[in-house]
Amino acid sequence: MGGMAGIGPRGIKIWSRWGDLSAANWYFRGLCGGGRGPSPMEIQAKGMVYIALDIGGTKVSGALIDAEGNVVFRGKRYLEGRGGVDAASLAADVVRELLSLASAGEGDPLSLGVSIPGVVWPGSGRVWAPNIPGWGDFPLGEFLGKAFADYSLRVFIESDRTCHLLGEYWKGNARGCPDAVFIAVGTGIGVGMLCGGKIIRGSGGIAGAAGWMALQQDFEEGFSRCGCFEYYGSGLGMALQARERLRHMAPGQSALQAIPVEEVTAADLFRLFDQGDPVATSVVGEAIRYWGRGAANLVSLLNPTKVIWGGGLFGPAARFLEEITAEASRWAQPLAFGTTTFVLSALGQDAALIGAGYLAMKEGAP
Repeated sequence: MGGMAGIGPRGIKIWSRWGDLSAANWYFRGLCGGGRGPSPMEIQAKGMVYIALDIGGTKVSGALIDAEGNVVFRGKRYLEGRGGVDAASLAADVVRELLSLASAGEGDPLSLGVSIPGVVWPGSGRVWAPNIPGWGDFPLGEFLGKAFADYSLRVFIESDRTCHLLGEYWKGNARGCPDAVFIAVGTGIGVGMLCGGKIIRGSGGIAGAAGWMALQQDFEEGFSRCGCFEYYGSGLGMALQARERLRHMAPGQSALQAIPVEEVTAADLFRLFDQGDPVATSVVGEAIRYWGRGAANLVSLLNPTKVIWGGGLFGPAARFLEEITAEASRWAQPLAFGTTTFVLSALGQDAALIGAGYLAMKEGAP
């Protein structure tokens, strides 16, 4: 991502002892140009580095991050449908490559921060990540601990919504804000919450499951799967809303009808919104209203200084921030809204990775 110190402008393939990992989807952006990766000596010259993993539904991103929050080295590998132990083993492979670059030896004190797309059961290291097969109650902390038993590696795991917020708190638009909210809108909707400088996790680590907020009076059966807010305001929810409209529409009324109905995505809706397509206009407009109402509830409940919007849809939905803010102003407690600023993520797709690095640094401090 541009504008972050320590990250080069290119994504250059790197060869390693694993063979040609361009085929295995390993790339680096680091300190060095000229078609080579940074040497261990160059990494050591940056001082103490921390290991960060951002595990998503389709890929594992990893980085070495220095104490100033700069990415020294980054890489990614794709899950390609892996689940269970196989997905965890891929994450461990990424960590091993990062350890080799950091010239870490047995017994070296190291800390690893991990962002996962789901829930971390408090105190257990077990995770629930519905987009990864076999991770309904997976012992990720125990697995990584055993995989690196020869190292003094401390593992800290948080939900991606919390890591998004931690990244912004460290290096982005929540710096200096002990009360902030990060609304991550992608396939689903999750919220990271910081109150009085402390992360809100809830008794079971599930706090922030904002997709389940009830934002209309009447219950619909579709809410049972993902919640009301997510049903209308997530990328998947928007696609499903559009498909349902298209099924009941006469031919020739929407440019979306040129796409097989089950293949319509939120990206198609944003693309056709500017052309005045009636389905795109209706679904995106509805999402804007739900985003504003959902944010208004968070403002009234938590009284944050900043509400930060990020995730895959922001992105293309970033241009609607003014409309979202206006909608929220109609619903939020007026005094609370008057002290809140709505902003976009400064870190974009790097927010969770940087947040995982912050987690490794703060929790792993001696």
